[in-house]
Amino acid sequence: MAWRLLKIGLSSRYPEPRMFRQPARLPKGADVVIIGAGGHGLACAYNLAKQHGIRRIAVLEKGYIGSGNTGRNTTIIRSNYLTPEGVRFYDRSVQLWRNLGPTLGLNLFYSTRGHYTLAHTDATLRTLRWRAEVNKHLGVDSRVVNPDEIARALPMMDMSAGGHAPIIGALYHAPGAVARHDAVAWGYARAADQLGVEIHQQTEVLGIDTRGGRISGLRTSGGNIATNCVVSAVAGYTPRVLRMAGLTSPIYVHPLQAMVSEPLKRWLDPIIVSGSLHVYVSQTARGELVMGASLDPRELHSTRSSREFMTDLAQHMLDLFPFLAGVKVNRQWAGLADMTPDFAPIMGRTPVDGFFLDAGWGTWGFKATPVAGETMAATVASNRNHELIQGFDWGRFERFELTGEKGAASVGH
Repeated sequence: MAWRLLKIGLSSRYPEPRMFRQPARLPKGADVVIIGAGGHGLACAYNLAKQHGIRRIAVLEKGYIGSGNTGRNTTIIRSNYLTPEGVRFYDRSVQLWRNLGPTLGLNLFYSTRGHYTLAHTDATLRTLRWRAEVNKHLGVDSRVVNPDEIARALPMMDMSAGGHAPIIGALYHAPGAVARHDAVAWGYARAADQLGVEIHQQTEVLGIDTRGGRISGLRTSGGNIATNCVVSAVAGYTPRVLRMAGLTSPIYVHPLQAMVSEPLKRWLDPIIVSGSLHVYVSQTARGELVMGASLDPRELHSTRSSREFMTDLAQHMLDLFPFLAGVKVNRQWAGLADMTPDFAPIMGRTPVDGFFLDAGWGTWGFKATPVAGETMAATVASNRNHELIQGFDWGRFERFELTGEKGAASVGH
C-alpha cells in the first residue's frame, strides 16, 4: 500500500478535497433543474455553467452519481453511423472525447483502439459498404476490409466462427475507442460542482408541476423546488418522467446485459463487434474482457441479469475465440435501454414549454456524452434546438421524418 494512501486512511483530517460537495438541502428554486446525474445530465450541467454562465443549477439523482446507464455500459466510443445526422453528431462527440480528460482535469483512460464490425452475410456486407461511403463523405475514417486483412490484424480469431458463420469482411473504424465510464461521471460532477452546480443524490423526483402549459416546479423526496426549466436525462426511466409532465413518447425499454471476465494478459487491442453472432468485446487496461450482446427480447423495466444471457454470450465468444474456453466470468450486470422506432435519440424541446428531453439512446448513449452535454446546454440556453440535434427532435414522429439508424446498431453496445 502506498504511504500516501495509508496516511490519508489513518488521518482524521483528509488533506485532499472531496470530489464534489454534498449539499445539505434542496434549494427553494433554480434556473435549471436536471433530472439524472449520469454522464448526460452532468455534462449538460457543466456546459450550462461553463459555456453559458448559468450557475443556479440543481441536478437531481434518485441513486448515486453514475448509478444508471453511465455505470452500466461497455464504454465503446465510435462515430461510424449510417445517417448523415448520426455521423455528424457522433463525430463531434469523438472530437470532444479526445480532449475531455485534460478539460475535466481527470484521467478518463481514453484509449483509441480501432473498431471492427464483422460481416458474416452478403446483406451485412452491403450495409457496411453503405456506412463506409456515408462516413467517408463526411470525413470520418471508416473502410471495408477483406478477410485476409482481418486475419492479419486479428490472427487469434477463428475466421470461420466455429464453422457456421464465416467472416467475409468487416467495417474498420480507426477512431474507435474506450474510456472509463465512472471516471467520466466523476469528472463532469467535479467540474460542474466547482462552477457552483448543486448535485443532490438520493433525491427522487415524485412529480412535475405545470401552469398554463409551462413548467413551474418539481416535487421530490427532498422537498419542492420552483423552476421554469427542467431537463430530463434519465435513460430507461424516461417514460415515467414523461408521464409526470403529461407527455407520452414512442420510447420502449428493454434490458441490456453485459459481463466481464477475470483479468488476462493483454491480447486484444481492437474492439470486435458481430451483429450476426450478437456479440461484442473489448479488453480493458487491466486485462478484463468486457462483453455484451443484443437487447433482451422482452420489454422489461428491470436491471436483473440472467444465466441465459451469460451462457449464450459465452457460446458466441467461443465461436470467435475458442481458446477462451477456460476463462472465468467475474460478474455480469444489466442496464435499461430506452429505444425509439428509428434507433435515434430524442433531444431538445418538447410540447411542454420549459421541459427539455435527452432520451432514446438505446444502446449508444455513453459515446454521445460530451456532445449531448454540449448541444443540450446550447438548446436550453437559447430555447432553440441546436443544429446538430435537429434530426433528433420530438416532432419527427408526427411528421414521419424518421432518422433511421438501425443499420448502424450492429448489436446493443
